[in-house]
Amino acid sequence: QVQLVESGGGLVQPGGSLRLSCAASGFTFSIYAMNWYRQAPGKERELVAAITSPGGSTNYADSVKGRFTISRDNAKNTVYLQMNSLKPEDTAVYYCNVKRLSRSYWGQGTQVTVSS
Repeated sequence: QVQLVESGGGLVQPGGSLRLSCAASGFTFSIYAMNWYRQAPGKERELVAAITSPGGSTNYADSVKGRFTISRDNAKNTVYLQMNSLKPEDTAVYYCNVKRLSRSYWGQGTQVTVSS
């Protein structure tokens, strides 16, 4: 079955960096686009970044453009989110997502807290 396992979250000061990882299994990772979403308390879940495959074209929410970078390693079945210049408003639970055969699959999420 499809499994997505996120890691790499934590507490970081404003201006700091974190790299999130999402290990995928149970499907042919290399042929599916992968997404990172986030959900802050009291807010709706929002798409942060997406990467296609093959080709690796990327898209970002306006709020993270120039600060976040999504990438993937198809040999390791892993997608990454490098987050730089973090702001308090980036505080949220970050989720890995894949849409496959008309279904949407989610990981358990990893908490990112940006605070001094």
